[in-house]
Amino acid sequence: MKFKRLTKEQFEELHGEFINFLATQSITADEWKDIKQKNPEVAEEELDVFSDLIWEGVLSKVKYLENISANHMHLFELEDKEMKLISVKVMNPKVDLRTSEGFGWFKKNWQSDFVDYLTASKAYTHDKNLDKFQLIEQGAVITKGELYQWFDEIISPF
Repeated sequence: MKFKRLTKEQFEELHGEFINFLATQSITADEWKDIKQKNPEVAEEELDVFSDLIWEGVLSKVKYLENISANHMHLFELEDKEMKLISVKVMNPKVDLRTSEGFGWFKKNWQSDFVDYLTASKAYTHDKNLDKFQLIEQGAVITKGELYQWFDEIISPF
């Protein structure tokens, strides 16, 4: 398995897609029940293959990721050949960027000496989607990129 198995809830949400996946392999509903009972290891493999297919599809479309902790924001733009990072560090121990109060403080003080910025870019390894998945495993979430784009506009002139 390349990524990780979808959760029970995700499988339930993707029930129709899973039926289509089984159909592409000429597996009927009755045959699937039979496989689950008589060959659970084969059923497990099918679940893993389906999970990887879903992850590949999702990850190939992801353009932005965010990983926000109490004092850091790591904002990623995922381009074709490389990923770009805007890193924001707040050096005020009373501020937690994950709260509305902390983010409010940041919006008022983003140009202060208590905030550091870093930009970087990195080429993907041999597997771009696995690189993206590893960021998600480390706590990043898929976004539309508004925060990255805002920072990119204010940082670019510097």
